[in-house]
Order: sequence, then structure tokens, then C-alpha cells
Amino acid sequence: MNLDWDGRDFSGTKIALIYDGQILTYVRDDKPDIAFPNMIDLPGGGREGEESPLECVFREVFEEFSLTLGPDHIRHWRIYPFWNDPTKLSHFFIGHLSADEVSAIRFGDEGQSWQMMAIDNYLAHDQAIERLKERFVECWLIVEEAKRKVVG
Repeated sequence: MNLDWDGRDFSGTKIALIYDGQILTYVRDDKPDIAFPNMIDLPGGGREGEESPLECVFREVFEEFSLTLGPDHIRHWRIYPFWNDPTKLSHFFIGHLSADEVSAIRFGDEGQSWQMMAIDNYLAHDQAIERLKERFVECWLIVEEAKRKVVG
């Protein structure tokens, strides 16, 4: 997979991290001054300085869950319009975790709680952010099709 960034400006990143049919999620803080309060979210956040998309998503995952990821964790990467300004870009990744990495998670100070949620439960949950569910499904289908081609 090509992880080269074309250098275009972007606002932030999100990543769906998968282990054993489950996706890493967290419940956002319940504060009226933040986007999507009390909703189920995926790791990621806003770009700082001149970060690349990978640097941004890896920093966010470390800050939020104390996990150190590398390029070998990434299975898919796609660029979308930013949620509140379609003139800006956002990067969405699909990645994987190991059992040891899930056990090593230490939740940071943003959000109320975290969990590894069954993918079907995440997709059906009415508190999960709809736009992220849609992006996840679109990208996950591509990842699964690529796995079938390798196996088949």
C-alpha cells in the first residue's frame, strides 16, 4: 500500500482500528462546546502544525490511547471532505491492532470511556457518528475485497 502523502493541506484524521471483529471506539465528552458531545467516536483529531496525515493520526492515537502505531498497522487510507467545511480535507484510515496492543491501551483524558465494540454493534448504534460509520463501511468493504483477492 502506498502511504505517500501528496502534500495537500488537511484539517484532521480518523482511524478505525480493528482487532478480532471489533473496532476501537470511545464516548466523547458530554460538553456543549464540542462537536458531537456524548457520541461514539473513533480515534483521531485535528492536525497540528505541518504534520503529515500519518503523523497526525499516530499522534492522536498515542494521546488518546497510549498506543504507538506505525505504517505497518495501516490497511487502507482515503481522503474525504472535512465534515464541517467541504473545502478542506480529512484523512480516514483503517488499521489493525494485536491482542497485546488492545491489552496495552491506557485511555487518555479526552472522552468518557472506551471499548472494543463488535463491528455490527458499532454500525447499528444510534450514538455512533453517522458520517464515520459511512466512511468505515465504504473503506472496510475495500479492505475485505482486497483480502479475498489475496486468499482467492
